[in-house]
Amino acid sequence: MQIAHYKRVLKQGLLTLAGLVLAATLTMAQTIKIGAPLPLTGPLSPEGIKQKNGYDLWAEQANIKGINVGGKRHKVEIVYYDYQSKTPRAVQLAEKLITSDKVNFLFSPFGSGATKAASGVSEKYQIPTIAATASSEAVYNQGYKYLFGTFTPNITLTSPLAKIVKSKSLGTNRVAILARNDFFPLAIANVAKKSVADEGFDVVFFEKYAIGTLDHASALTQIRAKKPAWIFATGYVNDLILIRKQMAELGVKAPVLTMIAGPAYKEFVEATGKNAENVSSAAWWHPAVRYKGNDVFGTTENYNRLFKAKFGGIPDYTQASSSASGVILQMAIEKAGTLDTKKVRDAIAALNTETFYGPIRFGANGQVVSLKPPIFQIQNGTQIVIYPKEIKQADMKMGVK
Repeated sequence: MQIAHYKRVLKQGLLTLAGLVLAATLTMAQTIKIGAPLPLTGPLSPEGIKQKNGYDLWAEQANIKGINVGGKRHKVEIVYYDYQSKTPRAVQLAEKLITSDKVNFLFSPFGSGATKAASGVSEKYQIPTIAATASSEAVYNQGYKYLFGTFTPNITLTSPLAKIVKSKSLGTNRVAILARNDFFPLAIANVAKKSVADEGFDVVFFEKYAIGTLDHASALTQIRAKKPAWIFATGYVNDLILIRKQMAELGVKAPVLTMIAGPAYKEFVEATGKNAENVSSAAWWHPAVRYKGNDVFGTTENYNRLFKAKFGGIPDYTQASSSASGVILQMAIEKAGTLDTKKVRDAIAALNTETFYGPIRFGANGQVVSLKPPIFQIQNGTQIVIYPKEIKQADMKMGVK
């Protein structure tokens, strides 16, 4: 009897152990690896670090419960490489992440130029790739199927901005445009040229400055001589800080000063001080928006709260877009129920959902088409939304010091 009893106990124990092993097998799974080549050093490092902040915050939240892939909870790991603000290096590292590090998915490098350059790599290997900071349509009009972007086309920023300025009493319709000779800054300057012309403005100055330019005196002196009502400058945050400071030194003023995209960052306001006042800009997201989503953050307010708790500040559009890239990928993986790259790619393309970042729906070329980008102006040291009306906080003010 005792022998039979011990056999039954042993059998039950083995069955219980087998059940535990099976349960563990069902719940534990491989880590999802996402490659992210970023400019963590060099002149674009402020932007690269912002992207990393956004990715890290999403990954931290996603890993609380894990990503549900067909009933199995997967952790996520982001593999970072620094391409030192050199686009050819970004392309090399994108290929290394796929071929050597065996990542499942990719987040694109910073900006339209590097994103376009690296997109051929992810297309070659059919790796679904989310671009957090690329808006230029030329990035998406390559016929690629595996690239998706969280920024709407540039004209969705410049067209409403031109309409707002047109509604003001400027006294003249003269516009001066100064653009960094780089992929995105030049692309949005060209689109701005079209948008202002559509509203009846006369572009009296259009000039490009080289990457790395430290002295803008010649161009700014020419702008001053043209006496424009509207000055429109493009570049990255370090460029625009420098241009704004040199404008003040040279006494270059106008009723309207727009700079894209630096004023969205607190670093611009901190570096330029009182000279930031009344500078207008536009971006694809603003912390004043209020969305309720089906993602790990749930609401814009919760995203802002979590970001502040982790990084001690208010998120800007680059950080939010980077977090949204993770959200989009997570939602697509869970919808597909697999890590199969083609099925995940198809799930991304078919998304029609709400997130903390806004409604997400992609056009046929992979660029998001569902967002209405906010236009804002720095008033009393704070980025204040002046468009769209749903989240408008104030009217545009005229004049810069």
